[in-house]
Amino acid sequence: MKKIILILLSVLALNQANAQGKKTEKATFGMGCFWCTEAIFQRLKGVTAVKSGYEGGQLANPTYEEVCTGNTGHAEVLQITYNPMEISYDELLEVFWKSHDPTTLNRQGADSGTQYRSVIFYHTPQQKALAEKYKAELNKTNAYGKKVVTAIEAAKPFYVAESYHQNYFNKNGNEAYCRLVIQPKIEKLEKIFKSKLKK
Repeated sequence: MKKIILILLSVLALNQANAQGKKTEKATFGMGCFWCTEAIFQRLKGVTAVKSGYEGGQLANPTYEEVCTGNTGHAEVLQITYNPMEISYDELLEVFWKSHDPTTLNRQGADSGTQYRSVIFYHTPQQKALAEKYKAELNKTNAYGKKVVTAIEAAKPFYVAESYHQNYFNKNGNEAYCRLVIQPKIEKLEKIFKSKLKK
């Protein structure tokens, strides 16, 4: 009987260890159009899911049209589910900082308005500390030649965007916007972060 109990305890401990190893975490970034953001982060090893959506505003369950007015206070963001055993929050931040211009207030390329602001919504005190440390270092070293204006805020209610926004680049890669705006970002990602990409 003691052997059976020991075996059961061993199996339970192993299952618990496996469950902890498979634990996922969330990261939320706004860096302009969420079509671009999604196309970048869904290609990274360790990223298990991505959802385009809206965060940081006052209106509950906003629509794309409402967010586009710039009056709701929401940013277009990507909520990323990732396995920290495969990719760290540090590595996600590195991709974030190198995949958009964090020095332009409420603008990315031709897209302008508060919904396109550069923002990190942190989910834990550790994420906040890492984001603030990275931003301070970028400003201290004048990495961009201009001040980084990325907002770092506590996570707020996240609203999933309409279904036609999800997996946008993969479904619409031949559209002009995808070819002219998103494809160059993917090519830059493949050049800089080749070792971090899914096969």
